[in-house]
Amino acid sequence: MTAAPRVVVHPSKQILADAAAARLVGAIVDAQAERGVAHVALTGGSMGSAIIASLAAVPGRLAIDPMRLHLWWGDERYLPAGDADRNDTQNDEAGLASFGIPAEHVHRVAGPDASESPEASALAYGEAIRKHGQGSWDVVLFGVGPDGHVASLFPHHPAQRITDAIAVAVHDSPKPPPDRVSLTFECFERSHQVWFLVSGADKAEAVAAALAPGTDRWDVPAAGPRGSDATLWLVDADAASGIA
Repeated sequence: MTAAPRVVVHPSKQILADAAAARLVGAIVDAQAERGVAHVALTGGSMGSAIIASLAAVPGRLAIDPMRLHLWWGDERYLPAGDADRNDTQNDEAGLASFGIPAEHVHRVAGPDASESPEASALAYGEAIRKHGQGSWDVVLFGVGPDGHVASLFPHHPAQRITDAIAVAVHDSPKPPPDRVSLTFECFERSHQVWFLVSGADKAEAVAAALAPGTDRWDVPAAGPRGSDATLWLVDADAASGIA
């Protein structure tokens, strides 16, 4: 069973980021209380960094035990460590280091400086997830592209069709850089909560399409992932403007 999508509209991008950060604190604390350790898959993009910045400013985050928190990324650009276009670099710059999480609990995708290929990085990332006993995600955060893509799973891209894998190499991405590593739809199916964080009028069409009944994830990947406990679309007013 999966939870039907629920839409929560916020007046602005900043209010959305602040509210999502407060919500994330509660979700992590609850997961740690119920399951001992919390596993969260982060997202890149402007909203991914905005929620990290807001989380760094939330006093309630002190309720999180950083020693029992593991952070991952739903996808990563296959670029060297520290590259400004990497999702983890952008999240670091937004304040991730201030959370006090042990470095070995912040799981990064290897780039070309540390692996021989995106395939090797995908395999290693999948093995890391297995090693840490990650049977299910507590919270998965997604940004959504104007084309409806999530992570690095793009409309009509063969990476969508990969099964029996936790992570996959993505080549010929329609959005630069062309080489990436992404978790798969099969991996995302094991999520307690799935949150879509979307801001801006340029995303309104994608939001509306993803939420329309019967939309195929092959056409609009954001229509696919759902959580077993909650599927939340946390959007600002501009991104919600196309919803009937």
